[in-house]
Amino acid sequence: MTGRTHDLIGFAAFLTAGVLVPSLSLNIETLAVSVVGNVVGSLIPDVDQATNKLWDMLPVGNIVGKFGRKAFYKHRTITHSLLGGFLLFKFLVFIIPKIFNPNYINPQIVLVSIMIGFVMHLIADSITREGLPLFFPLKFKIGFPPIAALRIPTGGIIEHFIVFPSTAIYIVWLLINNKEKVLTIAKLLHK
Repeated sequence: MTGRTHDLIGFAAFLTAGVLVPSLSLNIETLAVSVVGNVVGSLIPDVDQATNKLWDMLPVGNIVGKFGRKAFYKHRTITHSLLGGFLLFKFLVFIIPKIFNPNYINPQIVLVSIMIGFVMHLIADSITREGLPLFFPLKFKIGFPPIAALRIPTGGIIEHFIVFPSTAIYIVWLLINNKEKVLTIAKLLHK
C-alpha cells in the first residue's frame, strides 16, 4: 500500500475506535497529539524506506532516512513483524510519559492511537502481493488471501480506485451514522 492509503486506513481505524470506545478523559490537546500519533504510527513500519513521508516530517529527515534505511537491511523486515510491533510498544510505553505531561495529554490514548496506525499498516500490507514477514526473523511471509497472485499490487488500480475511495466512504458513513457519539466527543473538547 502507498503511504496515503496507509494514512487513511489508519485514520479510519482511529475514528472507529474513538466511536466504539469513546474516552471520557479526552481533551483537545490529547486529540491533536493522538491524530498526529496515528498518522506517525501508520508510517512507522516503512521507516526502512528513505522515501517514507515520516522522514520528511523531521529536520534533516531525508539525510537520516538514507542512513536509517541501511540499518534495516531491506524493506518489510522487522518493521513489519510482531517482534517489531512489540519493540515499538515497549519503546512507546517508556518514552510517551517522558515526552507528554499527563496533566494535559492522556498518554494511554496517545499510545493506543500510534499502535492503531501501526497495526492497520500491517493489516493493509497483508493484502498486498508482497505480504509481510509477521514472524520475522523467520523468512516466510503471510498474506491474505494465502495465494499471493490473488492479492492486490501496491499502488495499483485496485488500491487507488477501490481501497482508497472505499475507506474514505467508510469514514463519511461512520461519522454520519454515529452523529450523537461524535457530538458527545466534541462536547468533551470544549471543557
